[in-house]
Amino acid sequence: MRYSGALILFLVGLVPLQGQAQGAPLSAIDWLRPPAVDMPVIRATPQPTAPQPAEPPVASTIGRPQVTVTTLGQPRLDAVGLLPSQVTGLPQSLWQASPAARLVQLIVERKVDRLPAMQALLFTLLMAEANAPFDAGPDAPLLQARIDALMRLGAVDAAQALLERAGAGTPRLFKRWFDATLLTGDEDRACAALRAAPHLSPSYAARIYCLARGGDWPGAALTFDTARVLGFLGGTEEALVAHFLDPELYEGEVLPLPPVRPSPLLFRLYEAAGEPLPTATLPLAFAMSDLRATAGWKAELAAAERLARTGALPFNRLLGIYTERLPAASGGIWDRVEAIQRFDTAMRAGDPGAVARYLPKAWAAMRAARLEVPFAEGYGAELMRLPLPEKAAALAYDIALVSPDYETAAQAYGARYPKRQFETSLARGLPQTPQADPLRVAITLGFSSATPPADLAALLAQNQLGETILRAMALYEQAAEGDLNALAPALSTLRALGLEDTARRAALQLALLRYRG
Repeated sequence: MRYSGALILFLVGLVPLQGQAQGAPLSAIDWLRPPAVDMPVIRATPQPTAPQPAEPPVASTIGRPQVTVTTLGQPRLDAVGLLPSQVTGLPQSLWQASPAARLVQLIVERKVDRLPAMQALLFTLLMAEANAPFDAGPDAPLLQARIDALMRLGAVDAAQALLERAGAGTPRLFKRWFDATLLTGDEDRACAALRAAPHLSPSYAARIYCLARGGDWPGAALTFDTARVLGFLGGTEEALVAHFLDPELYEGEVLPLPPVRPSPLLFRLYEAAGEPLPTATLPLAFAMSDLRATAGWKAELAAAERLARTGALPFNRLLGIYTERLPAASGGIWDRVEAIQRFDTAMRAGDPGAVARYLPKAWAAMRAARLEVPFAEGYGAELMRLPLPEKAAALAYDIALVSPDYETAAQAYGARYPKRQFETSLARGLPQTPQADPLRVAITLGFSSATPPADLAALLAQNQLGETILRAMALYEQAAEGDLNALAPALSTLRALGLEDTARRAALQLALLRYRG
């Protein structure tokens, strides 16, 4: 199964979104419907029972069974996804046998920001359509955790689409949807829904903001005055909402200092007041707002690089932003833009000499920005088809080995590069025994068998597949942080689960790029 983070995000756009409002389910059986008229209630009178002879007790204690109650016909929100099993290759029972709380904890703990292979796998899990955990309830904790993880990775569009598929019909889900739309510039839809269902409002500030966005300025002012008198607004929130409602009245007044972690609503209110906040120090989800037409090109470039680094932005879109116009200056990000533009021009012309001249600088620029894998996904296969000089061809082979076409490249060109003998054998799935490199030794052990360690094998025996994958990812993260003893069980578990492509790409990225968490 070969799905990169970019491909998965592209597939999101192909999934039709469902409306938010869902009607009450109709009963398929007539006698389940409520009666048309009131019926008298008949209660049976308990009859006395004859005394029973003394019997020895059958148990020393009374156990209280754990019972999960689900309303008849109620949708299991935790099961909602954007990618069906036919796309992910994962079974519907992915989450079903594990407790929701345990899955939530494992998702929260995942730190894959600097690990591209694990990013792609996590995106697949977060957007997979699968049965809910056996103890899932109406609060949908697993769905909330999946959405929060997508937001942490900067995949705001995917989080918004997932919420719209689920319906966002509870206050907690609606808050997440409202936040996502504020960052994508799609808040008018969320505000229209909020005006129709005020009980979903995440805060009085959100209600006031949406009333004003809908043109109901008197209602917004009245709600603001009421909330201010009752103390329902914080100091910063009150000042910004007041400025938003009547900017002329508060013109010239100094706005309060922004909090370290502003909410998306506060972020947009500062923007409306003419003092937009820089997103570089804010959580990654805020970078999405810099991709709107209102941001400057440099801010857009920086945001696009941050998002591409976690797989939240496809490389084609990053390339489009890189090549949007000529660099405005030199140094820093502008040198990177120039390097990519020159290289891309050479690739489009199909000129091997120009490609060989500009490839080293473009690759160095991508390495400095930790964007090697997105770059390889964009150019790896095409580079291998060009008749490049020896030095440039060797670099092109390294790039191809961290691209999705690593195996094809190894089969076709591996014999030409004996210095990459280990990486070539790894790309083919049979790494040769290395000499003394601890990392290569650990990788070889991971590919010597496809048997998970005992604790993960026990989870698999109980059909807890999703939990097993998340725990294997945790082992890989541990290895990337320096504990190479965790690498072999991580890789062997991924291979035992049928995730051979993920295992090879994860190992190749460690071997060639020496990525660390």
